[in-house]
Amino acid sequence: MKDTVVVERKKIKLKKAILITGLPGIGLIGRVVGKYLIDELKGVRIANLYSPHFPHQVFMTKKGGMKLIRNKFYLVKTKKYDLVLLIGDVQAITSYGQYEVADVILDYAKKVGIEKVLTIGGYSTGKINENRRIFGVATDKDLLKELKKYGVVFGVARGSIVGAAGLLPALSKLKGIRGACLMGETHGGYVDVTAAKNIVVMLSKLLEFKIDTTKLENKAKEGEKVLKKIEEELQKNAITPYEGATKDVSYIR
Repeated sequence: MKDTVVVERKKIKLKKAILITGLPGIGLIGRVVGKYLIDELKGVRIANLYSPHFPHQVFMTKKGGMKLIRNKFYLVKTKKYDLVLLIGDVQAITSYGQYEVADVILDYAKKVGIEKVLTIGGYSTGKINENRRIFGVATDKDLLKELKKYGVVFGVARGSIVGAAGLLPALSKLKGIRGACLMGETHGGYVDVTAAKNIVVMLSKLLEFKIDTTKLENKAKEGEKVLKKIEEELQKNAITPYEGATKDVSYIR
């Protein structure tokens, strides 16, 4: 394999279609959001993406088989929108690979009729905040205003967005597709289910679909209990928790 390819399992043509990406990144927020939406909204796999820019390894299965590392596209049809959800095992490991994979993803998106790209990532503060915000950046003012109505905070996040969460919406503009990156505020050092839950709830309002978040809320509560215990232990032992740099944030994806 010399190039990144999308192998279609179903031929589709969509209307009012939106691509939502949930690839691995800080706090695994995008991965948690994507997987939860697929499971709860009964997503159907429509394509796989394979790339030589992914790590040179294969996964061994429980039944003694093997599978290539891949990204997977799922389709969810809601009352108002066709949602294409992209999740994956990994991201490309080089800058060149990131650009090539993003380009192939967007070509496929354009082919099936995607009109908008929403990527999900994490915004690392190095702090554990009880009320986690959702930060955003967008390719056009109209989309920015639309997301702002649903509580997305613009103009506060600083730094750079590393990987697909930033490249996909930025490059989508060159292909005539509107795009935005939604970033859950997170410590950055653990899987943040609470931040993921906040984004799932926001997306359900924005895109007007119903979803039961009970399972996610229960996992979030369990996670918060563990974090509180960790904080208590750190205080007892007079250990200062990681606070990142002296200024707020910088690294996002």
